[in-house]
Amino acid sequence: MSDLRTALDAVLADVPPARLADSVRRLIADYRGGRPAEEPLLRNMVDATAYAAYRMPATHAAVTAALRHLPPIGPRSLLDLGGGTGAAAWAVADVFGTVGTTILDQVPEALKLGQRIAKGRLEADWRQWRLGDEAPDEADLVTVSYVLTELTEEDQRSLVGLAAGAARQALVVVEPGTPQGYRRILTVRDQLLAAGWTVAAPCPHQLACGMRGRDWCHFSARVNRSALHRRLKDAQLGHEDEKFSFVAATRTPSGTEGRIVRHPTFRKGLVTMQVCREDTVVGPVLVSKREGSRYKAARDAEWGDRWPPHSSGSEPD
Repeated sequence: MSDLRTALDAVLADVPPARLADSVRRLIADYRGGRPAEEPLLRNMVDATAYAAYRMPATHAAVTAALRHLPPIGPRSLLDLGGGTGAAAWAVADVFGTVGTTILDQVPEALKLGQRIAKGRLEADWRQWRLGDEAPDEADLVTVSYVLTELTEEDQRSLVGLAAGAARQALVVVEPGTPQGYRRILTVRDQLLAAGWTVAAPCPHQLACGMRGRDWCHFSARVNRSALHRRLKDAQLGHEDEKFSFVAATRTPSGTEGRIVRHPTFRKGLVTMQVCREDTVVGPVLVSKREGSRYKAARDAEWGDRWPPHSSGSEPD
């Protein structure tokens, strides 16, 4: 993230926050509204710059967190569909190193700004593309982040189908960590399972989601705010927590450990974790101090981690 922060700061250093404020307010309202957009949400270079200033770090943090849940795949190429200013491509570079990268988006201003931000730091092929154009070329890894909320249900399904068709090894889809974003991720998950993909994360199984109808599955990534970011959002804290929902799918089977789906809670000598298990049950797992190394692992566990750790063996009944 440090390279992206440095690159963003360099491009945005001379941009007056007042120039971006109206665009930021409109974009926040549009994204929170969750309705399909009749036109691209980024309409001009001011919008693209406002988006980069207030959303790019959060998108980068969420995609980075999602990518870290993939099994070892060692991709050599990336296709980022609807990649805008390139936040997901920066995340892939941070997790996997340099890969051949193609970023497709329908907004030329977003692509131009992304190129400026990436200059000298991130190599990519930036192309204007919209749903309905020729199908994209294949890549080892395909990412689709914070795009589906802008599309109709029919277009969401079409885009996911194209993404799945282009992915040779893995596909990662990230959406806001809201009930609506979670429902879109569930639909993507069902579509991928029907097409023969294996869900690698966050689910420890290939069955119906155990949280469906009673809660929503989402996770959190810490984002350090720049001074401009704080001014644009009228925020006091130097950080924020980006809530996101995601599905990561692979062509090959992966492990079946459970997943911690909320922040663990701590009492003296006791850790309580909400865990989604391979039998689809989502419920509390209690680990007491008497359990030695297992207790130490629980004390170190975080929201989003697998449970139990590989070294701890299987979960007892």
